[in-house]
Amino acid sequence: MADSPPPGPLAAPGRLRVWAMAIRPATLTAAVVPVAVGTGVAVHDGVRAPLAALAALIGALALQAGANLANDLSDFRRGADTAARLGPMRVTQHGLLSERQVTIGVVVCFALATVVGLYLTTLGGWPIVVIGVAAMLAAVTYTGGPWPFGYRGLGELFVFIFFGVVAVAGTYYVQAGGVTAGVFAASLPVSLTVTAILVVNNVRDIDTDRLAGKYTLAVYLGRRLARTELVVVVGGAYVAAAALWLLGDFSGWVLLSWLSVPAAVVPVAVVLRRTDGPPLNAALRAMARLHLIFGLLLAIGLST
Repeated sequence: MADSPPPGPLAAPGRLRVWAMAIRPATLTAAVVPVAVGTGVAVHDGVRAPLAALAALIGALALQAGANLANDLSDFRRGADTAARLGPMRVTQHGLLSERQVTIGVVVCFALATVVGLYLTTLGGWPIVVIGVAAMLAAVTYTGGPWPFGYRGLGELFVFIFFGVVAVAGTYYVQAGGVTAGVFAASLPVSLTVTAILVVNNVRDIDTDRLAGKYTLAVYLGRRLARTELVVVVGGAYVAAAALWLLGDFSGWVLLSWLSVPAAVVPVAVVLRRTDGPPLNAALRAMARLHLIFGLLLAIGLST
């Protein structure tokens, strides 16, 4: 496939804007929320380690940006990003950045994450090395490598584990020096809301993904069941948050997260009734906002 720029104004954005488009700032909430929630649980448990929390945030942002770039590059190479794609512009597909430039971007992001990881390793030891290496390998093999699991219906599982459970528990670990059942429980609502973002993305792309041979869970399930999956995942996040109070050791303040319910209604309703691109793009952005609002409210409630 030729790596040529599109016609007209799409070829003209400035360099900084192109790189901003490449790292997809709207998705970086997936890195912010687990750090906030893990820190909230640490504060609840009487731990105060702001430098460790800041380092965890920087590392998470670098890993997320690197994962986005790696996904952009791999999807382009496999032909998953075509002119028929309904989502926002991908920089490699449109020739705004070359494959070499995007590859360098991945290396820079992962290098920054590694530098931060070295500091975190002095706090948490070898488990931080394992987490960091696993996260980078998962980011690269999500849509790349000989067996990209994002093409085999395993994307939701990857996101649930790495952007929920591992990220929340890892953030807590570098601050508290261990993990508890409470932090794993607190990671579940985060895992569910971040997974909801991917579900919306995959529902939007069902037709083009199927044509490209990208068999996401939504492609396997079909549009109707994938929509049901979204309702279950979003609803499950609120149930899991309430359970932290009803069944766990946290106060009723965790129900602050339920104030985000109005922000959940709109994107879910759009996905349930629309199949075309622009409304689903808006729903995807709205779901990312929900993840951020829900997560920050949950973090406040956990720390209270």
